[in-house]
Amino acid sequence: MPRSLFKQVDVFSDQPFKGNPVAVILDGDDLSVDQMAAIARWTNLSETTFVLKPNDPRADYRVRIFSTVLELPFAGHPTLGTCHAWLEAGGKPRGGEIIQECGVGLVRVRRDANRLAFVAPPLQRSGPVATDQAEAVRRALRIEAHEMLGAQWIDNGAGWLALRLSSPDVVLRIKPDFAQLGSTPVGVFAAWPARASHDDVEFEVRAFIAGDAMPEDPVTGSLVAGIAQWLRGDHLAPDTYLVNQGRLLGRAGKIHVNVHDEDIWVGGNTLTLVDGVLDASVAAP
Repeated sequence: MPRSLFKQVDVFSDQPFKGNPVAVILDGDDLSVDQMAAIARWTNLSETTFVLKPNDPRADYRVRIFSTVLELPFAGHPTLGTCHAWLEAGGKPRGGEIIQECGVGLVRVRRDANRLAFVAPPLQRSGPVATDQAEAVRRALRIEAHEMLGAQWIDNGAGWLALRLSSPDVVLRIKPDFAQLGSTPVGVFAAWPARASHDDVEFEVRAFIAGDAMPEDPVTGSLVAGIAQWLRGDHLAPDTYLVNQGRLLGRAGKIHVNVHDEDIWVGGNTLTLVDGVLDASVAAP
């Protein structure tokens, strides 16, 4: 079995080791699903991706995305990290944008100054969360009833249930009971008050995935994309804003959200920190 190019890319930070890493295996066409899953368990990162030849003639490449426990039809930081690795390895897009094929279909990606950004894919599930489930999540997160301003499904392939909270202080105070949280990925967010030092609107976000190798995700593009669709639908945010995530994990995640021609673009910096070769023959079960 041939060896594959391997890159580990830090996503959503311009500082090394301060974003969310994703392992990217290029030339993944010869790997079986079992081998992909084994490699993802071994990297022990929130996601590992495999680049393959596209099935759709409109796509530049196809990607399969694995967490340590399952395959995902879409994820945000793996989308940007994979695109970064593909371009760095010599990939040439057919047009002005890069077109990624994945489990949710085609995802547009663009280069924007020193950042990459993807268009938020359509939500597969949206709308209010049932009261009993929202209450169960609230109790598992150990927050007070008056601190929860809303609960919505914002599932774009990653399964997210999101809570809008009363303040960033509440977001940063949470210490989840993961045993009670269940298997549904949960995100929480709140807006920072306007600051006189600058004009940027900012939100604080955290993401919890009970049972995964990393039960709190450092910086989460799919969650932020879903939150952006909620905020836009309810007119709760401007067309351009910044999301902070990961500070309690020692990260400095920065996700840039921008609405242009009705598309919601979610972007950030990408840095290759590991560049080498994977001997995939050892991954056979």
